[in-house]
Amino acid sequence: MKIKENRLIGFAIIALIYVIACIFGIWVYRLTPGSVYIKVLTADMAATITVYLFSLLLKNSTVYDPYWSVAPIVILPLLAMEYANTGLGTIFMLTAVTTWGVRLTYNWVKTFKNLNIQDWRYDMLKERSKGLFPLVNFFGIQVFPTVIVYLCMLPAIALIQSDSFNILTLAGFVVCFFAVLLQGISDYEMHEFRKNNSDRCALMRQGLWKYCRHPNYFGEILMWWGIFIMMMSSVPYMFYLLAGPLANTLMFVFISIPMAEKRLAGYKTDFDEYVKQTRVLIPLPKPLFK
Repeated sequence: MKIKENRLIGFAIIALIYVIACIFGIWVYRLTPGSVYIKVLTADMAATITVYLFSLLLKNSTVYDPYWSVAPIVILPLLAMEYANTGLGTIFMLTAVTTWGVRLTYNWVKTFKNLNIQDWRYDMLKERSKGLFPLVNFFGIQVFPTVIVYLCMLPAIALIQSDSFNILTLAGFVVCFFAVLLQGISDYEMHEFRKNNSDRCALMRQGLWKYCRHPNYFGEILMWWGIFIMMMSSVPYMFYLLAGPLANTLMFVFISIPMAEKRLAGYKTDFDEYVKQTRVLIPLPKPLFK
């Protein structure tokens, strides 16, 4: 059996790549002068470049896929340890981020097949960009999401440095909890649907998916607004860090969702009717707002 066709070997290779990226990122962090925000950004980019180089070596951009959920659950706990912060605000924030990250990474694990298969979006971009794909791969597939996640982490980094706990902290945590629950339920429902339905053209119209077309994305968007709310309980004067969750929201609304819906419209049965009957993100019956 070829190495790239073996699922377990694929996992082992990707895990090793992330260990190397983590070690390199920590080394770069320690060498970088300046504020913690600059140090984290530099280390984050160093780790991303490491993953990118391995994706070129393996000819598969899917190597980067788990970075979105792995980076925060590595970076933020390490920062909390560096600042020796064991305050309630930080503990609640780390609990929310770790729960989100572990669950999302597990969801990736369930969908990963082997290193010969990569996300349909990457195949589409490769076909469209032709010889420019290495640049598209680096800036579009890997650097851009890294920057978005970095911006989303800024409120969490600010909270780690100025810890407090009050009713607003708890409110932010509740938003995060709801977001993780929403993502978990929607992903579970989709996995069950795909497992029990062999028709690729069939539409998932059960559970949360009965009311909106992207409940998992809604959970992802809510997650980082929850972290921002938690930060506001401690350092409200840093309100400008809403740029992080806002950038994440705009990415899903104007890039991820349109790209997904264009593809779904091409092969899903009665997709146009489904669009008319459902909301894009919010899992509530459409007539409620008529």
